[in-house]
Order: sequence, then structure tokens, then C-alpha cells
Amino acid sequence: MAKKKAKTGVEEIELPIKWHVPDSITTRFANNMTIQVLEYEFKVSFFEIKPEIRTDPKAPLPTEVRADCVASVIINAAKMPGFVKALQMQLELYEAKHQIK
Repeated sequence: MAKKKAKTGVEEIELPIKWHVPDSITTRFANNMTIQVLEYEFKVSFFEIKPEIRTDPKAPLPTEVRADCVASVIINAAKMPGFVKALQMQLELYEAKHQIK
């Protein structure tokens, strides 16, 4: 279980985090992302690219594709190493389960 350190005056205690995802949160599919480095944060934006519906194989190919932003999150630079570590750990668990690599 994750814990959050809380400072009470000079004392620091660890409290469990009770995770809550409100019903109003919409889960979206993302197949692309960008990461921008700001002064003290990282801005992570997630995009969905939908392939063009092509019914005429003789029609010219598109010259660009549209990427719709489905979520954007700003992460404090001090928190980023922990997020990267958590993502790497989950990727390794996934690869082991699916016998990848």
C-alpha cells in the first residue's frame, strides 16, 4: 500500500493513501504521447490517432494525420523519478507475464 508522508510541525508521519477515482473520470485510449520539459515540471500529454476511413483505394494518401489530445498532466520534477520507476516496474512485470524479450 502506498503511503504519503505528512509533516505535523517538526514531526513527519506516514499515512496510507485511500485511492479514489470518481465516476466522472472518463478513461480514454491513447496511442501517442508527448513530454515537454517546463521550468520545474514535466507536461505529459496523451493523444489518440484514429486512422482515416478509406473506402476508395485509388484515392490519394493523406498528407497528415490528426492526433486528438485526450489528457494532459503536469508532474513536478521531483516526483518524476518515482513515476518513471513505477512505470518501469509495471513494464517489467508485463513483459515477464507475456514472455517478452
